[in-house]
Amino acid sequence: MIERTIYRQILHSISLRPVTLITGARQVGKTTLCLKLRDEQSYNYVSLRNQKERSLARSNPSTFLDMHPWPLIIDEVQYAPNLLEYIESIIDDRKVQGEDNKGMYVLTGSQAYKLMDGVTDSLAGRVSIVNMSPLSMSEVIGRVEVPFNLNLDENIQRSKDYNLSTRQFFERVLHGMYPEPEVEENLTTEEFYSDYVETYINRDVTEIINIRNKEKFHIFLQLVASLTGQELNYEKISSDVGVDGKTIKEWISVLIAGDIIHLLQPYSDRSTSKRVVKRPKLYFWDTGLACYLARVLDVDSLMAGYLKGAMTETFMVNEILKTYRNAKMESPFYYYRDGNNKEIDLVMVKDGKISLIECKSGIEFGWNDIKAMAHGIPSQYPIGSKCVMCLTDRPYPIKDDIYALPVTSI
Repeated sequence: MIERTIYRQILHSISLRPVTLITGARQVGKTTLCLKLRDEQSYNYVSLRNQKERSLARSNPSTFLDMHPWPLIIDEVQYAPNLLEYIESIIDDRKVQGEDNKGMYVLTGSQAYKLMDGVTDSLAGRVSIVNMSPLSMSEVIGRVEVPFNLNLDENIQRSKDYNLSTRQFFERVLHGMYPEPEVEENLTTEEFYSDYVETYINRDVTEIINIRNKEKFHIFLQLVASLTGQELNYEKISSDVGVDGKTIKEWISVLIAGDIIHLLQPYSDRSTSKRVVKRPKLYFWDTGLACYLARVLDVDSLMAGYLKGAMTETFMVNEILKTYRNAKMESPFYYYRDGNNKEIDLVMVKDGKISLIECKSGIEFGWNDIKAMAHGIPSQYPIGSKCVMCLTDRPYPIKDDIYALPVTSI
């Protein structure tokens, strides 16, 4: 079993709050962690994927909770959101009696679009929310994961732990970071992602919103996958898919809520000119899924195709963001682009300064590759470190204070 960094945060959460809610996309490993929690921490466990349990939870939540006493893990609680107010009552009754109510319930849910309203209404102040991502590189190779920081000595040391050739890197990008293809040797990634799209995305989305034209939705998914790493332009997507802008916004919201995609906001502060672009950038959380949807199905096509740079950036950005998500820390990252198309992939705001990070698929770089970073960006904070995250096998200085760092240093 692959050790998950987020497990430590779950244990920390149950020591502090009555309820811990674990959210994340389908198949990121929520159930596996819950079974580990059941075995190691003596929780009861019930899954609402079971039709009989789901029916009882919906029709008679009080009886359901009597039959499944706390400490209790309820897997896929979004199937019976009416349970939340009954859980609230049980928690509050115990508090009134002056008894400890920490760690009573652990809930999982894959459809935050519907679930979070109930959590906000019923469990405010009683719940800790843990967002679970696909695997990280550190989890795959079994090394300690730490929140990413541009500290050259630390980055160099981490890069010594793990080496990837250029081809191995793109094989990893194509393979993706979902746990099941990682542990099931006989399961091809194409089989996994085909089932994932058909069984999970289609089913979940259909339960959330009424999709009148599934063919259009598939076109939308394929288009958005090909736009990973680009600014989110609703009007352009609407025109290309052939549905109205309101529908596109709803579909984007569903993918965000299902943890299929995430948005990176533009960097700005009070000294930045009004020319700075205000659109967020869109990223798929998993490059394997993005490649499958964009019909990039083999590593040679990925390395030779137009999505090579976008998938590289997506993978690197995700790996950096996961280190904060898995530590349950707020992300300090933005992107920068001004009206002259000067762009920095990641701007990290931390410790009273900003650091600039470019994500590239090459190994060696010239002035044109780093001039935006060399000139810096307008900011009220001093600029600290600058780096190009890339496919080099060893860190090296490109120019002055700009370093090339291996992706394995994350």
